[in-house]
Amino acid sequence: MMLKRPSQRCSHRAFTVCLLWSVLALCCPAPVSASVAVLLEQPYGSGAGMNPAGHSAIYLDHVCAASLTQLRPCGPGELGVVVSRYKAVGGYDWLAMPLVAYLYAVDSPSQLPDSIDKDTEARLRDAYRRAHLEAIAPDRADGSAPDGNWYQLAGSAYDRELYGFEVKTNSLQDASLIETFNDRRNVDRFNGMFHNCADFSRVTVNRFYPHAVRRNYIADLGMTSPKQVARSLTRYGAKHPEADLTFFVVPQVAGSLPRSHVNKSLLESVLKSKRYILPITVVEPYAAAGVLAGYMSTGRFALPKDAPVLSVRALELAAATPPPDALPAAVDPVKTAKVVPATFVTTAMATQSTGPDDPQY
Repeated sequence: MMLKRPSQRCSHRAFTVCLLWSVLALCCPAPVSASVAVLLEQPYGSGAGMNPAGHSAIYLDHVCAASLTQLRPCGPGELGVVVSRYKAVGGYDWLAMPLVAYLYAVDSPSQLPDSIDKDTEARLRDAYRRAHLEAIAPDRADGSAPDGNWYQLAGSAYDRELYGFEVKTNSLQDASLIETFNDRRNVDRFNGMFHNCADFSRVTVNRFYPHAVRRNYIADLGMTSPKQVARSLTRYGAKHPEADLTFFVVPQVAGSLPRSHVNKSLLESVLKSKRYILPITVVEPYAAAGVLAGYMSTGRFALPKDAPVLSVRALELAAATPPPDALPAAVDPVKTAKVVPATFVTTAMATQSTGPDDPQY
């Protein structure tokens, strides 16, 4: 039996396909390494007793803010953006802030205060508002700062400690996220039950890693808490080493302001509050036992021990020098800067034992 010889046309087609892939491989660079981090922000102030959940936000180290409501790829030397959902701020669902401004209410790491007090915090926040946030937080008639939640956009590290739970992304994924955020309607839809800040973080992370973060139907009774987002992403990272899960901490700035508190889930806040658990135990001891069992089985979560400190001063230095083309391809200047030299900060972290996804934000 004579074997049929491949036609010359097929050979030419195969050669053309191989040539095309070779050209693409040579001309198109591999996606740049980047990362997305969930920020678990501790509760603070007098309201921490009634609402100990804290706040959740998203930090993207290779995406920057073109404006409060538009994103873009970062340029050389830029440190990324923090994006989160807020209640009743300018009528928007989410707002984007440069990392340094979000943490310290200043434009440059060189402007960071060595310590903070109530008056300095108010002065820095108001100065930043007047320079950058007048569109969503205009002056009162007398020229003073307005009321409202706009203050959450600037100077978070003055009020509380923040923990970062970071997984890797790439430039293609970042570009897709930028397009999604910039194209969709950005209208206030905050709801404490089902569309809160933690839901925003949950759905954003799931755009990079589908089903990585889920609600906790026991410890949070079906709601999404900031602590659950961090816990769920940590568990996902342990099962998926390719996500390259890492941690960092942003310490609360030293000073006279009260220190922040540990984040708690819903059942944990009931279990660890005498005002709630004692009456429940007296009236319905079985319910108290159920709260304990629910927390022990699904709610416990220990914050990372000895997490490296994220220093914006170190990040700025790493992003500025050496030039990007002088760095080996495997080195990410933003990631390497998160292990902070002692010249910037020396903080010992101790372990703290704290205790179907929707497709839309």
